[in-house]
Amino acid sequence: MAILPDTPVAPAPQPVRPKHKGSAQLFKNPVLERLSHTHIALPVSIFIATALLSLYYGITRGFVAGLTGLGLFLGGLLLFSFVEYLVHRYVYHIPATTPGRAKFQYTMHGVHHEYPKDKTRLAMPPILTVFVASLLFFIFRFVFGTWAFGILSGFTFGYAMYLFVHYAIHMYAPPKNFLKVWWTHHAQHHYRQDEVAFGVSSTLWDHIIGTMPTKRSEQA
Repeated sequence: MAILPDTPVAPAPQPVRPKHKGSAQLFKNPVLERLSHTHIALPVSIFIATALLSLYYGITRGFVAGLTGLGLFLGGLLLFSFVEYLVHRYVYHIPATTPGRAKFQYTMHGVHHEYPKDKTRLAMPPILTVFVASLLFFIFRFVFGTWAFGILSGFTFGYAMYLFVHYAIHMYAPPKNFLKVWWTHHAQHHYRQDEVAFGVSSTLWDHIIGTMPTKRSEQA
């Protein structure tokens, strides 16, 4: 279908040039700007505490026990890896087709692509972390009933591990062992093909859904 001459066409988004020093200002309000930064230990600790408390409560109340409890925990881990993939692909990389979408995408994730070494913006600030952890509890309790305590413990433990892995990938040099696959995979997403390699804590769903980096880019 031909485009009429007077039909406005949105300009193609310009690729982000990664800057390895500095930090972007997201908010004019100094309080909000300060709250947008956090030390990685705070959100990691909140999610680990949520996982342990959920597991403890489930065990002591008889909701999580034996192989069933282990299965619920592992199911929560698997569920997190899938949610991580979906959020990264479809929320963080939402097409910036309008000014509102562009602002949302940059605030949520584009700023990370522009400043990938900004260690204070590699996780949500504590206020949002507590809100998300609380929201997850209510959603899981409503959907899964008493199984929620086992699934939530696995899910939030997976969240904590994702934050830790993501921080390590950006802040430390790749190790000279099998763990290097995480660094290589995420580097493809940041520096070569941001339309693939959406998994961070795992490459599982990239393999299943077909968004692994191409061999040509891996060898470039």
